[in-house]
Amino acid sequence: MTLIDGVQIKPLKVIPDERGRLMEILRADEPIFERFGQVYVTTAKPGVVKAWHYHKLQADHWVCLVGKAWVGLYDPRPGSATHGLTNEFLMTPEEPVLIKIPVLVYHGFKGTDPDQQTMIMNLPTIPYNYQMPDEYRADPYDPNIPFDWRK
Repeated sequence: MTLIDGVQIKPLKVIPDERGRLMEILRADEPIFERFGQVYVTTAKPGVVKAWHYHKLQADHWVCLVGKAWVGLYDPRPGSATHGLTNEFLMTPEEPVLIKIPVLVYHGFKGTDPDQQTMIMNLPTIPYNYQMPDEYRADPYDPNIPFDWRK
């Protein structure tokens, strides 16, 4: 798959032992690290789509902690080498990855685990601004975005 320009994928290493497991997610000394804004989690009930949105100022770093997330990305940037391209990923804790989503790229996810809510942890590069949120939304089924959440 051709990745949207600026999207980065980092496979995550899980270190199990008799007590459980440890998983490093993001380190300040890695090339994928840009800066730290905050950490939060978001959930989606089974079958629920949380899309589309993009940011003008922040990049996101997503990791699926619980459940299964069908992640969609769309590049609307006119000057981008990947303008009009979509990417999709199935994120699970069993095969953990971190997805870095650059500014101006639409993104969203659908909880696809039928038995539980899906939980995504995000490490954005800037803190959320309650007075002027850096969040721009589109309908999940916007016909201008060539991605079908109904599949």
